[in-house]
Amino acid sequence: MVWKILWLSVLAFAFADCSHTRTVSAASRPRVLVLATGGTIAGSAPSPSDITGYRAGVIGVDALLSAVPGIESMADVKGEQLCNIDSKDMTDEIWRRLAARVREIFAKDEADGVVVTHGTDTMEETAFFLGLTVKPQKPVVLTGAMLPATAKNADGPRNLLDAVRVAASPEAAGKGVLVVMHGEIHAAREVTKIHTTRLDAFASPSSDPLGRVEADGVRFEREPRPSALSPFPPEAPLPRVDILYGHAGDDGALAEAALRTGAKGIVYAGMGNGSIPEQAEAALAQAAASGTVIVRASRSNAGAVVPAASSYMAEGFIDGGALQPQKARILLRLALARTANAKEIQQIFNADASASL
Repeated sequence: MVWKILWLSVLAFAFADCSHTRTVSAASRPRVLVLATGGTIAGSAPSPSDITGYRAGVIGVDALLSAVPGIESMADVKGEQLCNIDSKDMTDEIWRRLAARVREIFAKDEADGVVVTHGTDTMEETAFFLGLTVKPQKPVVLTGAMLPATAKNADGPRNLLDAVRVAASPEAAGKGVLVVMHGEIHAAREVTKIHTTRLDAFASPSSDPLGRVEADGVRFEREPRPSALSPFPPEAPLPRVDILYGHAGDDGALAEAALRTGAKGIVYAGMGNGSIPEQAEAALAQAAASGTVIVRASRSNAGAVVPAASSYMAEGFIDGGALQPQKARILLRLALARTANAKEIQQIFNADASASL
């Protein structure tokens, strides 16, 4: 029955006006504004048994909130449709709009906390971008789903309820941007998607979750590591940065191709401690000598890239710390918008590393 209601909601909300706002409760409670961006949590399939091949980013924020029993008891919740996309199609322009809207919400005291519903494919990237550009003191929580809203046992309603509970919790204030999935609370800097289809697809590989959402409330088990970075302006144009995936036999051809397409920076996801094959290293060294900023990251799930071969330091390569390659790319793009000096960019990564190790 629930999936039929949601399916009818698809027709009503598929083309919802992005400025539309809905009030779930006007009671005197913590105020939480849900910014919907689409994703699997707003996905729809022809039948409740279909959990793949669905269309993401179809159902509107009104239908999402209506499918969560008891959400009005957690907070005074409002919904706003920022966009409705499959998160694999996330863009710089949407990132900027989202960051600007979150800043505006808190500047105008429109809410005590913000929840962003988002597709899981790029959720960790959006969360990290918001953490670097907004650095909120009030809670900002991203959540999504691994199953579409029309699935028989959809996980979206539970995840959204948990996210609202965290955003309404005074303990979440000052902890930066958070990701809440499958009952776990993760720091944006640490979290990554580790599984393609499981409901518990997110983890913080180098550490434990910050906390959990239990039946009796929100429990934080540790504090996020503080970052020494000041916020980056989200409106600054972001230079092109490409990620190259290290592998046996890499001859440097892809590094040369990245330069031809205008990359101002390259993140090399090397083996182990950011190791780079000799031929690829030679191509990257030539790129660095011509002014392209090179960051060493790792294709490994956990651990930090630390200074290694003396040649890497001599060639001016930057150590990416514990950031996954996709997050190192975001930090490098923001850093390049501020400076093209490799030594200054290394200092930026070092300042971030204080929160990553």
